[in-house]
Amino acid sequence: MTLAVGTKPKRASRRSLTVAIASLLGATLFWAGNYVVGAGAVESIDPLSLVLLRWSLAVVPLLAIAQMVERPQWRQVLAAWPWLVALSVFGLLGYNLLLYTALEHTDPFSASLINAFNPALITLAAAAFLRERLTGRAVGGVLIALTGVLLVLSNGDAGKMLQVGFGAGELFMIAAIAAWSAYTITGRLAPPLPPITATAAQAAITVVVLTPLSLAAGGPALPATQGAITSLAFIAVFPSVLSYLLWNRALTVIPAGNAGVFLNLITVFTALFTILSGHPYSMAQIAGGVIVIAGILLTSARGQRGSSGPFSWRRRQPGNLES
Repeated sequence: MTLAVGTKPKRASRRSLTVAIASLLGATLFWAGNYVVGAGAVESIDPLSLVLLRWSLAVVPLLAIAQMVERPQWRQVLAAWPWLVALSVFGLLGYNLLLYTALEHTDPFSASLINAFNPALITLAAAAFLRERLTGRAVGGVLIALTGVLLVLSNGDAGKMLQVGFGAGELFMIAAIAAWSAYTITGRLAPPLPPITATAAQAAITVVVLTPLSLAAGGPALPATQGAITSLAFIAVFPSVLSYLLWNRALTVIPAGNAGVFLNLITVFTALFTILSGHPYSMAQIAGGVIVIAGILLTSARGQRGSSGPFSWRRRQPGNLES
């Protein structure tokens, strides 16, 4: 997953750097919570309704915060509507719908491990569609990360995977990271917009697109239990609003390339939630996760001259993250 902000990071004091790091930790912690809480939410709320309700609740505070913090030129934002629609379909709508559908069929730890391969997939997509340079280090990192993903998908038994194939949850999760890769590539081509404003506009578009689809399907299915209400409230507030604010606040101090490394903590936090909650896990998952993260770290490693990784960043990009 990638994300940048339209302002150049300031020279940081020790205190501001500490606050920025804490903000990144909070953002990734909440995004990891989206996997764990989302897995429980889809037990009583169908994925289409969950995505619609999530962004319906989040869109108003996002719009209000965007207006107060970024004071965007809304005519400029509206002029970019074709790009915002595409970004909404690939990202806030497509990625999350596929993610929650995957969580109906697989555990959040496995889903987060497959999601950890996303930066490597984005690297390949950038090379294929944007003709960005693919270094030997990046290729090696992608291959290492892919090995880890295959270990997770096969649960350590490659022969069984060849006979049985992937499960439905794994296939939906692979489709989810493909959607996020398309979102990222589209974001690099789109005109620059303030990050929170872009997120708010995409949330509004997602609600507009999904509402008639949900009504046609007989929905949306409202949460019927206290647990489902709590899960929906958490998803609408923490990963949908607070994570974006914390992340973009941190990016005023820490460069986007450095901050991107923190995204690996989504998988780490999800693993900790899985272990602490007593859910079953396998050594193949642990080993695969370590290998995936090692590959991603190699892929995103800085070059000797301070390059930000195997591909270069545009000056500004829509400030959104998947989760």
